Amino acid sequence: MTSKLNYEAANRKGKGQFPSFPPRDDMQNPLHIYVPGYLTTLSRHFGSPDTTLVLSEVPVGFRASQRRGILIPDLIVAFDVDVNQVVEQWGFSIEEQGGPPDFVLEVASPHTHRNDTGPKRDGYQAYGVREYWRYDSSGGQYYPQALAGDRLVDGVYQPIAIESDGSSYWGHSEVLGLTICWEEGKLRWWDSAGQRYLATHAEEADAREAERELLMAERQARSAAEERVRQLEEQVARLEQTDRNR
Repeated sequence: MTSKLNYEAANRKGKGQFPSFPPRDDMQNPLHIYVPGYLTTLSRHFGSPDTTLVLSEVPVGFRASQRRGILIPDLIVAFDVDVNQVVEQWGFSIEEQGGPPDFVLEVASPHTHRNDTGPKRDGYQAYGVREYWRYDSSGGQYYPQALAGDRLVDGVYQPIAIESDGSSYWGHSEVLGLTICWEEGKLRWWDSAGQRYLATHAEEADAREAERELLMAERQARSAAEERVRQLEEQVARLEQTDRNR
């Protein structure tokens, strides 16, 4: 992945860099984070790209010199941070950023699910991450639930209420101000303020295509109307000429 190449390049710069890690050998993260385009979608939704971090697979630790206990979430969101510093170090230093990330999410995979529900949960709690979410596209084959979230209360994670209608699951993230949804095995983000889902890349492309087709249809209709007016004007002119010739 490009992020891994950037990470290794950053490590060659010298001191102050997080250690490099081998690429993950599973397809779940790309399928549910990269392909839908949620890094871009969430970044655009929150704005402030210099101070709002929305990235994937960024190592998180107390400091860059740390070599044990570093955690790498599938999705990390942090507000009021130095994004450039995170990119330069290719890691999130809690000490240097003045606090932990606000939100992390893990995507279940056959290789990581036990770690996500055990050691990683404990680790994010110890780091003080305000919300920790877990999403299982299989509907609960790997995690105990299809969708689960924890919120830090007095230093301890407490489960976030998850609602269901039997086929979908959803819960509200106070940190993001969004409702996180599991719908037919897909991860979705509902913006209650805008009464809409944050669009995937495919949906944005479909919307642009629909807009293009609508514009073309409007132009064709306008051209047809103009042609009809021209024909009527010619018909009237011919009738007037006929009357004059009588």
